[in-house]
Amino acid sequence: MTLTGRGGVVVVFGTAVLCGLLSRWLDLPLLAGGGFTVGCVLAALATRPADLLTLAVSPPLVFFLATLTAVLVTTVGQGSLLRGVTVGLLTALAATAPWLFLGTLLVLLITVPRGLPANVRELRDKLAGVRLFEQEENENPVRWDESPNDSSARRGPRHGGAG
Repeated sequence: MTLTGRGGVVVVFGTAVLCGLLSRWLDLPLLAGGGFTVGCVLAALATRPADLLTLAVSPPLVFFLATLTAVLVTTVGQGSLLRGVTVGLLTALAATAPWLFLGTLLVLLITVPRGLPANVRELRDKLAGVRLFEQEENENPVRWDESPNDSSARRGPRHGGAG
């Protein structure tokens, strides 16, 4: 079974949210980070090689969104929502930050031998091609250094008549 890059991101997000919710409900802080890390490993192993770049850059954002979702779901109905989400999010991010680094590192360690450098080269080549195209497009079509007399020389010799 192989996943697209988006599918890999969904796997990481799903496991992180599920384990984050269970962590808050069962008061097991290690479960949130462990779930995120397991999701990162599973996604890195199952994502197809062409989409590894998408997966490799997503763990920090996915981690933040999964933590925010878990905190928001568990804070609803407990007094001030803004205060509860702010305190809960900052506490959860501080407690699980090492797991973010571990998950991101594992994604990179797994995806590099699977073809991540080739994806980076391909993106770099595409961006270089786009830049060349933009430079050609932005050139000034008016040539101020040419005089009007030079344009007659470019037209070529006249046919017929006296020269």
